[in-house]
Amino acid sequence: MKKLIGIGLCILLCGCNDLSNTPTKKTEEFLKKYQALDNSVLTDLDNVLNSDNTLNENQKIMYKDIMKKHYQNLSYEIKNETIDGDEAIVTVEISVTDFKKVLDEANNYMNNNMEEFYDENGNYSISKFNDYKLNKLKDAKDKVRYTLEISLSKVNDEWQVNTQNQITYDKINGIFNY
Repeated sequence: MKKLIGIGLCILLCGCNDLSNTPTKKTEEFLKKYQALDNSVLTDLDNVLNSDNTLNENQKIMYKDIMKKHYQNLSYEIKNETIDGDEAIVTVEISVTDFKKVLDEANNYMNNNMEEFYDENGNYSISKFNDYKLNKLKDAKDKVRYTLEISLSKVNDEWQVNTQNQITYDKINGIFNY
């Protein structure tokens, strides 16, 4: 009996490295980076904000805080894993804040109430509209579910999440046009 336990323990200990090297585990790691506000996720968010010339500094801080909360509240469920040689697809259902709905409502409101977003000279103010949108995004509560197909490749016997298409990132960010 002790031999069987010893053999089983050896198999578990020796095989543990492979337990985390599966497409499903790598996909979970990928999504957990968003939930944990991993440095790489925050760096990507900072890069997006730094390239945005429509937001002022306070708006960028507010947007970053909104997205951090959004990422922390992301939930997911792995649905399927398909491996074909050194390529794999992991199907995941995620639940995120429905920012697309909020942005559509904000744009409709602006189109019907344009004068509310005029500056003191009577010109349209993108800054006023951005403040309005950000406040709406901050208060967003509705969730939406999306299905993602995360692609992975095996490189040097290690599964790696590939760079995903824009649709996948839009779904993670809650802005996919459904």
